[in-house]
Amino acid sequence: MNTRLIYVMGPSGAGKDSVLGWLRDHLPVDMPVHWARRTITRPASAGGEAHEEVDAQGFERLQNQAAFAMAWQANGLHYGVRHAELAPLQQGHWVMVNGSRGHWPQALQSHSGLQVVHITADPATLVQRLTQRGRETPEDIQQRVARASAFDVPLGAIEILNNGTLEQAGQALLLALQGLASWPNQ
Repeated sequence: MNTRLIYVMGPSGAGKDSVLGWLRDHLPVDMPVHWARRTITRPASAGGEAHEEVDAQGFERLQNQAAFAMAWQANGLHYGVRHAELAPLQQGHWVMVNGSRGHWPQALQSHSGLQVVHITADPATLVQRLTQRGRETPEDIQQRVARASAFDVPLGAIEILNNGTLEQAGQALLLALQGLASWPNQ
């Protein structure tokens, strides 16, 4: 069983990228983690995570060449994680993948034993954050919040509720990871 693969997912507006950024900045030195870089059909200039930018044709070409260990579509974009990004697992290292709720069953099927982390927030917080972000219409926001509320969190997942401060959510995630039996220094 490969419990060194951490698959992080959550709805838009939950602050997943912010919590992961906090974790990256606060991981103790003796807890090294490889952060899998994603290939995304989104311009690098759009902000957010550092990713490999490709257009839709380039993504399809890479997918046809079996370049991805994981690939999915969400919110009109294509996402992929190249095989090389998971290679550190073979050396016994931890790998953190910023994944998708829609793809986690396939990820589990191809990588048995991965540890799911679900970062979320209550509906009111999601609406507030998505409204502030200003990318979606009010109808789109309501659809996203409805999907988030209807999502069944997988059994055994670490669930982080990000309603308070970023530090609170980050600390909760760090403590949960440190509680894993195979986490370094356990």
